[in-house]
Amino acid sequence: MGGVGSAIALVPSLSMAGIAFDLARALGLFVNTAATATASLTHLRHGTLDVRFALPLIASVLVATPIGAWSSQFVAHTTLQAVFTAFLIVASILLLIPRRPTLVQSEGVVPLMAIGGSVGVLSGMLGVGGGSLLMPALILLGHDAKKAARAIGFVIPFSSAGAFVTYLSFTEMNWPLLAIVAVAAILGGFLGATILHRGMKAAHVKKLIAVLLLGLAAKMIWGLLA
Repeated sequence: MGGVGSAIALVPSLSMAGIAFDLARALGLFVNTAATATASLTHLRHGTLDVRFALPLIASVLVATPIGAWSSQFVAHTTLQAVFTAFLIVASILLLIPRRPTLVQSEGVVPLMAIGGSVGVLSGMLGVGGGSLLMPALILLGHDAKKAARAIGFVIPFSSAGAFVTYLSFTEMNWPLLAIVAVAAILGGFLGATILHRGMKAAHVKKLIAVLLLGLAAKMIWGLLA
């Protein structure tokens, strides 16, 4: 509902439910791929997606996310969970604070590729789409929020799919669970869209998601300290 990939909430939820962290991240990436690809097709049909703007981001994340996913197998799970917890807190803060004025004005390809590469490595390692970090970064570069949101929705299927395939190389996939989670996410997406279109403001939705993520972060911190 709030323009944030579902993996950011799905991964810690599955992990706390007893699912192995590697598997939870792979499942989150698959769900991100399916959910955001559908939204991007809608934007393409309506002609509201700036493909040229998204291409540098896609090129960089296609390289960076598999690197992040592959390198994650050499990092201790507790370390990854600690980094993921910090990621949840940062994402929550970015959702809660008002949009600030842009710091710079940049239309170049190089800044876009640098941002895509940096976020790609982190998102591949953590098993998230990276939209919650890409959005504020693009806005700070002076890009229109709606334009950035549509571009990010187009980028995430590529970043998530690349990382998902990499996770399959060292993670034993639970295919029945994958099917269940995917169907549930699709149904939840339709429900969220219905609620949003019936009058719930996007700003309120983002605050709700931020509170949820902070709750998940608190739960993960408790688990790490226990």
